[in-house]
Amino acid sequence: MDHSSEIAAAGEAARETLELKHEAREITLLASRRAIRSCSTAIRAVHRGEFREARELIAVAAAYLAEADTALDGHPDVRYAGFIHDAKKEFAEANLTLAFVAGNPIPTADELGVEVQAYLNGMSEAASELRRQTLDCLRRDDNEEAERLLAVMDDVYGVLITVDFPDALTGGLRRSTDALRAVLERTRGDVTTALVTARLRRAVDGAVTSESI
Repeated sequence: MDHSSEIAAAGEAARETLELKHEAREITLLASRRAIRSCSTAIRAVHRGEFREARELIAVAAAYLAEADTALDGHPDVRYAGFIHDAKKEFAEANLTLAFVAGNPIPTADELGVEVQAYLNGMSEAASELRRQTLDCLRRDDNEEAERLLAVMDDVYGVLITVDFPDALTGGLRRSTDALRAVLERTRGDVTTALVTARLRRAVDGAVTSESI
């Protein structure tokens, strides 16, 4: 029996399938890179206190992620290759950083349209981003806000250490949590030093005032 026509048909079908997957991959890679870029710029805007600009950039990132999700429909092997996870992690980080700094309610993973692994890793990195905000608060003697941000970092770490599952399920959350712990402890030390210094300054000022009287 001559199988040449069947072999040729099978090869053609395989090429068509791979072409579709390749196209989906290329669209997703580009959309993911653009989403990550928008999210990174949004986080910088948050640090500058430009919340409106941050929201606009996050909306742009959401559109890119929607484009990627559409391209990946029917291609689960491409969807779970890793790069879309990174983009959604950055998206979660941008949204959570904005919520933490602005003092707004935090969005859920379902509301953001991201998998729980991307959400938790994004939360960890958003909490680490708060170190910069905390140090900025200390520089302008806004110790109350610095304490609030430190408490948020502490709350996030307290939750993440309870997520005790293999890295294969959590997307490497343990590494992110360990990194957050180091950032948290450094920040706690900085805030503690600032608070003690402020207390000593008040005590000295009070003593000087009493002597002058």
